Amino acid sequence: MKLLFNILWLVFGGVITAFSYLIASLLLMITIIGIPFGLQTLKMAQLAFWPFHKEIQTVPQAGGCLSVIMNLIWIFVGGFWICLEHLFFGLLLCITIIGIPFGVQHFKLAALALTPFGKRIVSR
Repeated sequence: MKLLFNILWLVFGGVITAFSYLIASLLLMITIIGIPFGLQTLKMAQLAFWPFHKEIQTVPQAGGCLSVIMNLIWIFVGGFWICLEHLFFGLLLCITIIGIPFGVQHFKLAALALTPFGKRIVSR
């Protein structure tokens, strides 16, 4: 079932979302300062490409204060707007019963988009 949902996700927008995160990651990695942020968008591209039966976990030794500072910078630079976009699409998809599993995946992406530092993606 997860294979079917992942294929449907890819066909109906997952490829576009994953490639947009990938392009953003490559653009961020042009500068040395943008490399940590580019790595986080790579993490989001991975989740956006194949989201079903993956979950987000908080890393126990996440870098402490540095992780918090990087998350704050991320939120102010653009993470808030990315999170709002995923929340909007998640709510839009949850209007119908068929769209609920896909809306839940957008909510998962919204949580990662708000604070990606100190998180990892694991398969269930």
